Amino acid sequence: MSDPQILTEQMQQVKQRLAEVLAKAKQLGADAAEASMSKQQGLSVATRFGEVETVEFTNDGALGITVYQEGRKGSASTADLSDGALEQAVKAAIEIAKYTSVDPCSGLADAELLAYQPKDLDLYHPHTFTSEQAIDIAKATELFALESDERLTNSDGANFASYEGFKVYGNSHGQLVGYPSSRHSLSCMMIASAGDEMQRDYAYSVSRDYQDLWTPEQVGSIAAKETISRLGTRKIATQKVPVLFRADIANGIFGHLIAAISGGNLYRKSSFLLDALGDKIFPEHLNIVERPHILKGLASSSFDSEGVKTSDMDIIDSGVLQNFLLTSYSARKMQAQTNGHAGGIHNWQVSANGGDFDAMLKQLGTGLLVTELMGQGVNIVNGDYSRGAAGFWVENGEIAFPVAEVTIAGNLKDMFKSLALTGSDYDERGSIRTGSVLIEQMQVSGQ
Repeated sequence: MSDPQILTEQMQQVKQRLAEVLAKAKQLGADAAEASMSKQQGLSVATRFGEVETVEFTNDGALGITVYQEGRKGSASTADLSDGALEQAVKAAIEIAKYTSVDPCSGLADAELLAYQPKDLDLYHPHTFTSEQAIDIAKATELFALESDERLTNSDGANFASYEGFKVYGNSHGQLVGYPSSRHSLSCMMIASAGDEMQRDYAYSVSRDYQDLWTPEQVGSIAAKETISRLGTRKIATQKVPVLFRADIANGIFGHLIAAISGGNLYRKSSFLLDALGDKIFPEHLNIVERPHILKGLASSSFDSEGVKTSDMDIIDSGVLQNFLLTSYSARKMQAQTNGHAGGIHNWQVSANGGDFDAMLKQLGTGLLVTELMGQGVNIVNGDYSRGAAGFWVENGEIAFPVAEVTIAGNLKDMFKSLALTGSDYDERGSIRTGSVLIEQMQVSGQ
């Protein structure tokens, strides 16, 4: 792992190389050009039953160059930053552009939308680990889990990873920006047995700053508790019931919203929310805001992958869809303006009206608590939703017993409109900060 000064020097060197590449592209006849490079270095270790399974050191990154010439686009990349390799990559991109179709919607983002002096969002918190220290962290996590209950008879092991790196982006509008970042993670997966039954579950933590990561004892203990709780599964009858998605998987519901309102699906007319801008698609209680500039945020960024500056944005206000998620290309296809979503979203926060997890269970009453989803049975074109699930049957607001091998089905339009409650039990380990989500009724297929 490098120290901060070395990483800063590396980033400055890459900025210089990007500037040279952009100048070379213009010199060789490109009308416009953009280039970027993301570099990552660090280590990842995996242990199982106290033995080391893998130790992986990472130090990689490649520079990508895209040129635009008379409405045509060509791209090339190289991991070799020598003068000869960079010139060859530029020439390759220009040569490729000659054979692509003219597309009036392609090109750089508009100059006035770019972030020329991006904010520092405190994303870089390096922490140096030797391989031995990383191994000890993983071993300790698994040991805490294994020693907590004799029914934990097997293990898929523990993994600890720590990475740091930087992203640099530049274009022929004169923008040349970048920032360093770090990411640390710790996970553990256990297997429990009771008679002929075996169940598996896991826990994980991820953060920009190692000091904010859950301890090995926390991760191991949660993994053990989650796994043990799944023993004793029963079948349930096929029926229509309320369904509560626990916070750690509820973000998937809003992940489908992201796909449905992303420009690429919209201009291709491949979304069930086509032309839904300004429509009430959720109940009035629901609000979703995007906050790209949260310090240390896992999805924070001052600019998107096209260099467009990010800003606070309402996505859903009182149930009404306020914005689509647009890149420069999709915006032009839709005769709109990009809003900084090339590369994804930036810290969504979902409002809460249902209280903590226990309060959400009480309001569920009798129904299904989903803690795991399987399969990919979601059709963004028409909104049809059908996925395998596991979790717990809840009676009178109390968890009664674990269930598995069920299928939950509905349509996303109906699910959105019948989203009765969102909890304050926020899961902050991803780009969507949401609590548990209660859907009024879904089809549950059991035995």
